[in-house]
Amino acid sequence: MAMSVGSADGDEEQMNSSINTTPLVDVMLVLLIIFLITIPVVTQSVNLSLPKEINVPTQTKPENILLAVTKDGDVYWSTKYIPDTETLVEMLKKEAVKVPQPEVHIRGDENARYESVGRLIVVCQRAGIAKVGFITEPPAKN
Repeated sequence: MAMSVGSADGDEEQMNSSINTTPLVDVMLVLLIIFLITIPVVTQSVNLSLPKEINVPTQTKPENILLAVTKDGDVYWSTKYIPDTETLVEMLKKEAVKVPQPEVHIRGDENARYESVGRLIVVCQRAGIAKVGFITEPPAKN
């Protein structure tokens, strides 16, 4: 095996300085194919039957319990301030034994922390309340 470094008579041929892009194109095509094959696997999710949106006007009944949460996390039973959760649990337990059981409607301030509303739901669960609903404002129509 021999390697030619230059011509024997000293005349140097012009060297080709262009870059061969064929291997680069081949690699990019392979990466594109791999991407197209694997992306559907990544975007699959569990099949669920999601609830449909139902907007039912609130039917105000005298036996319904209206709880409100302020932006500071204070809880009110109608307009009466409830100082702690244990008091609220005891009050709700008295209502939970009634037949038919009253519904609890929760009104949460727009700026209230989710934690405050979540705590109120847990209190209802501890008291044995079966039906809890949320009262919201309808979206503004443009």
